[in-house]
Amino acid sequence: MSLRVGLVGAGGVGARHGHTLRRLDGVELVGVTDAVPAAAAALAGELGVPAVDDVGRLLGSGLDAVWLCVPPFAHGELELAVVRAGLPLFVEKPLGAGLAVAEEVAAAVTAAGVPTATGYHWRHLDTVARARAVCAAAPPRVVAATWLDRVPPPAWWADAGRSGGQVVEQATHVLDLARWLAGEVAEVQAVVAPSSASGRSVDDATAALLRFESGAVGTLTAACVQPVKTRAGIELSCAGAAVELTETSLVVTTPDGSQRVEPAVDARTAVDRAFVDLLVTGTRAEGLVDHAEALRTHRLAVAVAESARTGAPVRVGR
Repeated sequence: MSLRVGLVGAGGVGARHGHTLRRLDGVELVGVTDAVPAAAAALAGELGVPAVDDVGRLLGSGLDAVWLCVPPFAHGELELAVVRAGLPLFVEKPLGAGLAVAEEVAAAVTAAGVPTATGYHWRHLDTVARARAVCAAAPPRVVAATWLDRVPPPAWWADAGRSGGQVVEQATHVLDLARWLAGEVAEVQAVVAPSSASGRSVDDATAALLRFESGAVGTLTAACVQPVKTRAGIELSCAGAAVELTETSLVVTTPDGSQRVEPAVDARTAVDRAFVDLLVTGTRAEGLVDHAEALRTHRLAVAVAESARTGAPVRVGR
């Protein structure tokens, strides 16, 4: 018997998940909906499934779960509609452009008790598991998270009010790794290089100091003014080891020398497979990030954005 799933969101990320879900054994993609009907029709045509007029009709089509892949500004009522329907929910990151909507959805998810997962796919890399083992044995003392990139194509991304800004929308991946590998962040302080582009309210660059609860210290450096992405990853100076981790490689240096490995896992597929497996077997993979855990990363990203806006240190909410 197949797991019947619906897809909300027909943009680039929604399309990626849609194509993955169509390839997974034991999954039936029932339909696609989007706020732009032409986008839903185009993606549905690619996938060979129906385009559905609206979310309500999709939710009424006998689903077992929903994948919600919408821009930051569109979060909120969509999740609440899925929760009211009592359906398991996969949500792409970030959880919103700000914090209030994400907190409201989190409360509803907790009250309903529905299974959830989010799009922090980096955690499914086998290289991340290896880095986590190194950090457990040799605790990090300095963390340097970096995301140096261009402005992505969607028009909403350049509007900080709609995207949340680069740290919230994009660098959240490396902030999630910082938490996963070095523990919770207690306080942040950030500065920005304001936007130099007409019509773009997202800052050119952000630099932040991170103070971890463990006593470790760290930095986040993010920029979106480059012609291409040149760096996205995290480096950790540990007690007896150095770790350099990106989505495509891991380098661990110890007194015995350096070892470089590449992931053997397609994390973008693994994150969808892991949620399907959770719903079918009840077993949650270690890397699968539920909504509550994703909210902790989102609070950290929003704290960095708030500090950048005010120039003052911000305590990270728990």
